[in-house]
Amino acid sequence: MSTTPGLLHLLPVALGPSETANTHPPHVLTQFDALDYFIAERAKTARADLKRFGYSRPIQSAEIHELPEKPDSRSLDALLAPILAGRDGGLLSEAGCPAVADPGALVVRRAHEKGIRVVPHVGPSSLLLALMASGLNGQSFAFHGYLPQKPDERAQAIKQLERESAKLARTQLFIETPYRNTAMLASLLEACAPGTLICVARSLSTPTELVATRSVAAWKKSGLPDLDRQPTVFLLLAA
Repeated sequence: MSTTPGLLHLLPVALGPSETANTHPPHVLTQFDALDYFIAERAKTARADLKRFGYSRPIQSAEIHELPEKPDSRSLDALLAPILAGRDGGLLSEAGCPAVADPGALVVRRAHEKGIRVVPHVGPSSLLLALMASGLNGQSFAFHGYLPQKPDERAQAIKQLERESAKLARTQLFIETPYRNTAMLASLLEACAPGTLICVARSLSTPTELVATRSVAAWKKSGLPDLDRQPTVFLLLAA
């Protein structure tokens, strides 16, 4: 006797610790409440998000399984086994939308391979919010994750992204570990041409949110924002 698989719901969470459920449509909050099986990077964070979004069941009743640091097909199949058996489940990220700049993408890919229907839900994405607010080209853009840590390699990567941006009129997006944000901005201002536009989008959807777009020349003349240890998206568009 065959069993119809359940659904894998992709449930966006908060972008910052002070963000509340006002970034989520009511029907998405209802979907959190309808589930008792979740896959997450960290169970502790997932429980905090469920509590923040008004999860009506006892938090301890939610079954939360953590995604391994280096998942393989066997561990992914174990995570998806309850859904394959007919139980609906939710995938949660550490911040924002699951599977976007997030290891949860591996769960989603395996779900497709197993014939599980994947249902994305509306919620905050730092990348899209940053692009929307930047004023840069939203018709052609690319996200590059983390750039190299070493200063020389980082400068080379920035110059390569700038050349590509100039050639294709493409907005380049990337992120950095929060405690290296200040060094990243300094590298951008040193490596890029004066007319290149740089946007910093800090702590989006939280009380300390800041989005500012200026040319490199203008940034050098203005005071620089405090980005230390605050989640920030960087955007670049060459003249």
